[in-house]
Amino acid sequence: MLYISDETIDRWLKEDVPYLDLTTRTLGIGDSRGKITFKAREFTVLSGVEEVVRIFAKVGITPLRFLPSGSVVNKGDVFIEAEGIASNLHMAWKLSLNILEYSSGIATRTKRMVDKVKAANPKVAVLATRKSFPGTKELSIKAILAGGAFPHRLGLSETILVFKQHMVFLGDIKDLAQRVGDIKAHACEKKLIVEVESIDDARLLAEAGVDGLQFDKIPAPLLKNIVEQIREINPHITLLGAGGINEGNIEEYALTGIDGLVTTSVYFGKPSDIGVTMEQY
Repeated sequence: MLYISDETIDRWLKEDVPYLDLTTRTLGIGDSRGKITFKAREFTVLSGVEEVVRIFAKVGITPLRFLPSGSVVNKGDVFIEAEGIASNLHMAWKLSLNILEYSSGIATRTKRMVDKVKAANPKVAVLATRKSFPGTKELSIKAILAGGAFPHRLGLSETILVFKQHMVFLGDIKDLAQRVGDIKAHACEKKLIVEVESIDDARLLAEAGVDGLQFDKIPAPLLKNIVEQIREINPHITLLGAGGINEGNIEEYALTGIDGLVTTSVYFGKPSDIGVTMEQY
């Protein structure tokens, strides 16, 4: 689903185990063989499972069975079992749990939002922003994919997306409208999308030929009216809703006729509740 390098996996391990597991060594239990089991304590969409299995391989743990990322599990469902010596099981335990709980939390929130949108309008895409916490992008993007959403924008190199902060240095919206042709000719393979906050700006840019408009913090009833007007100018333009879209209001926005709903809310919330047990062989 998503490529994460061995270097990244090694970095995660090194961060949690800089030298040795002092507790396991001091207790003298390191060579005892055992099994580790991960179990859902609530409805969960799994993410990060493959990374945990790769961590197991790094420290000499053998997976017995596991469910892939994107799987839906319910309270009491076991989704990973593995075996190895106690020192290795403890080395992988908390790192693996952290990855699973945080990633699956994102995936679960994402699925709830996607399900609401698809029930309201199957043609609307749920798009997650690049506002994940720095250093977690790979796991975050994998999690939103597992939950059924898609990345809005992976980085600054990907899409021409003009914000009002750019306009500070460019001039006013009329200046941008006059430059649309030159901008698109300069980056002919890329789409030009502009964030707007008013119907007047949206009309001007749609007539100027931008590829898409992103509407920021516009209430759903008003956005529905704006979308209808812009579709009359250009029925093929891409229209996105953004700003404050969350699980509580996403259904209402899905009914506005928009093409995609851009949200950050999937990244912030409670991690999934996952239990871990160990037993000695």
